[in-house]
Amino acid sequence: MIPQYLVDFDLQSLPCIETDVLVIGSGIAGLYTAIEAGKDHNVIMITKNALLESNTRYAQGGIAAVTSEDDSPAYHREDTLMAGAGLCSSAAVDVLVNEGPEGVRELIRLGTSFDLENGELALTQEGAHSRRRILHANGDATGFEIVRALAAQVQIHERVQVWEHHFVIDVLTIENECIGALVQRPDGQRVYIKAGATILCTGGAGQLYRYTTNPDVATADGIAIAHRAGAQIRDMEFIQFHPTALCYPGAPRFLISEAVRGEGAVLRNIKGERFMEKYHELLELAPRDIVARAIVSEMEETKSTFVYLDITHEPEDMLKHRFPTIYETCMNYGLDMAADWIPVAPAAHYMMGGVKTDLNGESSVSRLFACGEVSSTGVHGANRLASNSLSEAIVFGKRIVNRIKDLTPLYGAASIIHEDEERTGAPKQAMIERRLKLQKVMVRYAGLRRNETLLYKGLDELNRQLPIFHSELTRKEEFEFANMLTSCLLVTRAALERTESRGAHYREDYPQKDDAMWRKHLLQHRQDEIMEEFSDDV
Repeated sequence: MIPQYLVDFDLQSLPCIETDVLVIGSGIAGLYTAIEAGKDHNVIMITKNALLESNTRYAQGGIAAVTSEDDSPAYHREDTLMAGAGLCSSAAVDVLVNEGPEGVRELIRLGTSFDLENGELALTQEGAHSRRRILHANGDATGFEIVRALAAQVQIHERVQVWEHHFVIDVLTIENECIGALVQRPDGQRVYIKAGATILCTGGAGQLYRYTTNPDVATADGIAIAHRAGAQIRDMEFIQFHPTALCYPGAPRFLISEAVRGEGAVLRNIKGERFMEKYHELLELAPRDIVARAIVSEMEETKSTFVYLDITHEPEDMLKHRFPTIYETCMNYGLDMAADWIPVAPAAHYMMGGVKTDLNGESSVSRLFACGEVSSTGVHGANRLASNSLSEAIVFGKRIVNRIKDLTPLYGAASIIHEDEERTGAPKQAMIERRLKLQKVMVRYAGLRRNETLLYKGLDELNRQLPIFHSELTRKEEFEFANMLTSCLLVTRAALERTESRGAHYREDYPQKDDAMWRKHLLQHRQDEIMEEFSDDV
């Protein structure tokens, strides 16, 4: 049983700091939302690492929004719904495609410098997009440019305090209303932050898997925190594996952006043969889940651990200009994009599911909001359309702030005492060992291709780790492991429940999509069985 809180505490004995808005996380969602909220409210923004360390920092491809005359929100909507495989919220997609362009203009006003061509915004195309609508910065460093610009604004904002290297252990609730959070400072001291609104902007869950494009901070904290608080968690079975991560001895699973394929790169197996025509009419620009599974099939057929990405038809100068980060990283490992085929393999990349929210970003717990990858707004459905995620964070961050304006202030002193009678001593096994074992379990049993036998084995392995919740946790690494375990359980249970294949969820024992039975969402709540919710996608 997963407890409501990870640690014991008496709220009235803790130091209390009050703020109007608490923002947890410092990626694009956290930074932008803090800036917007700071116009009318006092804001504390907490990040468990340094201000600039987040998933957004490593986003390469760009941000999707309609900015050209030959494109339209209707086209963007159609592409998003098609990629989402019947599980997008039509209303949420309408919000994204219609409000996204203004969000991009706001990023520019806040100092983001997107690439230009002949004085106009430079646009590229990525998989499953019917138009060139992806804005990018410094070639393939879009995420870093966005967080650079937004972080600069946050650091000079008079009403935003930034707490680096602080860890949010749990959000606190009374009668399904969030009243703030329990936070651990770098020195181990704990403090209660009382907040009129609490916004989870904690990013993704890539570290649940051994091989991922995500940084070490992506440990699904916000999903686990919201689950313990009683919020509904939706569609956790849908985890996007990026088809092309660098797979080379001594190198990390560095993301080779989909934009490389958008610029004409082709996939070849180790025999040098192009193969995507066997799998989809859109070839290398097919939806990511299809490309990823095609790569795995070719790897199995050729008994290889990788395939090749070939963009050697492009001149060196073009590659250096368009993909400077990727080009330099490959060169560091002796790989020349202009002359060499790049070895790649799929890696965990993006979580489509998360904390279920309404169109204003509010969860099923009053005053608790979620924005960015931690959330499930309904935009992505069963498979995220490339580069929609950065747009989503801006659009729904703005909506959250507008909703917060309508909230009444929190009054009175909160009184919560939490004690777990089963609590024992500190964990005996080193967290680094436990974390690695957890990641391997997820790769082996709940990865890119799944079946009932594997999922049950995975669930059994995960359940063996449940005693961690009744240990005396004191360190960041211990809290992260507890959050990862919680999220792994949510993923595996949902993957076992959905007996079909749809989008990023692929069951070898149920290889077909089943609209009659499964055009619906799976909701998980801490105290209930898995529930079902029908999709409003059209």
